[in-house]
Amino acid sequence: MPKPIYILNGPNLNLLGLRQPEIYGKQTLDDVAEACAGLAEDLGLTIRFHQSNHEGAVIDWIHQARNEGAGIIINPGAFTHTSVAILDALNAFDAPVLEVHISNVHKREAFRHHSYVSLRAEGVIAGFGTEGYLLALRRMKTLVGA
Repeated sequence: MPKPIYILNGPNLNLLGLRQPEIYGKQTLDDVAEACAGLAEDLGLTIRFHQSNHEGAVIDWIHQARNEGAGIIINPGAFTHTSVAILDALNAFDAPVLEVHISNVHKREAFRHHSYVSLRAEGVIAGFGTEGYLLALRRMKTLVGA
């Protein structure tokens, strides 16, 4: 069985579908996880889908992926703009990393324009709604050569 792709989600993404649907849409995180699982199966990939509002949990999953994962797709939420610790963990991961944002962060507040995660990511997908996760999975398949 191939190594899984870790799909990691940061703070407040558990509120998808409820929090600011005019920005983030009406799909829930469970809907996103289900769509990712379906596409991963079609692509011959396996995934591990996680969400936490706690920075340390996200870092622990990145560390776990060092031994078990083929790649990481990460929507760090607000940690994007603040977490050098997540960047350091990603820098210790020796496989592809893709960054996903549901909204177009570049059309939003100025503080959202900076991403620590982008310093490590092979690519960034922003502004495509929850479909960005599926785009990232398709790209990850190419990157990992599965």
